[in-house]
Amino acid sequence: MPRRLAALLVAVLVWGGVSEAPAQGQKVKLGVLRLTSSAVLFVGAEKGYFKEFGIEPEFVFFEAAQPIAVAIASGDLEVGATGLTAGLYNIVAGGVPIWIVADKGREWPDHNLTALVVRKDLYDAGVRTLRDLKGKKIGVTQIGSTFHYNVGRLLEKEGMAPGEVELVPLQSLGAVADALTAKRLDAVATAEPFVSRLETSGVGVTLIRTGDSLPWQIAVMLYADRFARDRARAVAFMKGYVKASRHYFDSVVKRRAGPEYDEIVAITATYTGARPELIRRGFPYQDRDGRLMPGDIGRQTAWWFAQGLVKAPIPDRDIVDESFLREALKGMP
Repeated sequence: MPRRLAALLVAVLVWGGVSEAPAQGQKVKLGVLRLTSSAVLFVGAEKGYFKEFGIEPEFVFFEAAQPIAVAIASGDLEVGATGLTAGLYNIVAGGVPIWIVADKGREWPDHNLTALVVRKDLYDAGVRTLRDLKGKKIGVTQIGSTFHYNVGRLLEKEGMAPGEVELVPLQSLGAVADALTAKRLDAVATAEPFVSRLETSGVGVTLIRTGDSLPWQIAVMLYADRFARDRARAVAFMKGYVKASRHYFDSVVKRRAGPEYDEIVAITATYTGARPELIRRGFPYQDRDGRLMPGDIGRQTAWWFAQGLVKAPIPDRDIVDESFLREALKGMP
């Protein structure tokens, strides 16, 4: 194993724990987070959409986004469903091919995915805006994470500098929530269902719903290079994914009610361990056909490069490959 990948595997142990779900098949090893934003994949497995095309995903659950990219790079995963991070971009900039192949969730107006949540006692004391958090501690999973990106871009929109708040990396969303509950932090950048858990428990109050202020391509489907080269399997997986994405869009994004919506709530609650009433509060937006936001990957890598956290901006052609999606869509009604 190359020395770079060996170091990356060690980083998995540092960045976040991993536990395997009971295997349902051995055909595609898929890294995923126990978040509401993973609903499309849970639905695809439970409704048999992947199996319909000869694919049986084996879920491997992680506690944070960056370790999924590491496991893709090392060959421990074939497919990843995760947020876009500086760590992923640095792996690609370092010469390890990983391919962004489809949408897995966007920050989008009127759709809950991630948020900036402040402690309720601080909110009651008058903290109502990001500017009121100047000099305060904001919890994130990791430096270079999607949550770091959220906070950094939101600070920019307010005309604030990154150093005007203190980012505290705690490795997992559970640890971030626990730290806010224990009042070791002043605010957190987190995702559903943790946002709703903090709100309903009385621990926190949402200051900013990210999608309402900063639409961006936060999460994607990733293919390991070796899996991408197995063209037939890679396209078959994408067909199952598109069918699941369409079911999700029509039942959740479009309708937001009805028996199929209730079924998706139940499936997502089972996989995430969150109560159904919390799941209902936080379903994110996803493109019906799994298409990516045009040009957004380049905007992200340029921002990370400007922050000194990515070695170089990455052209879309070096990391984005929508050919699997295009091929899958050709054969579908």
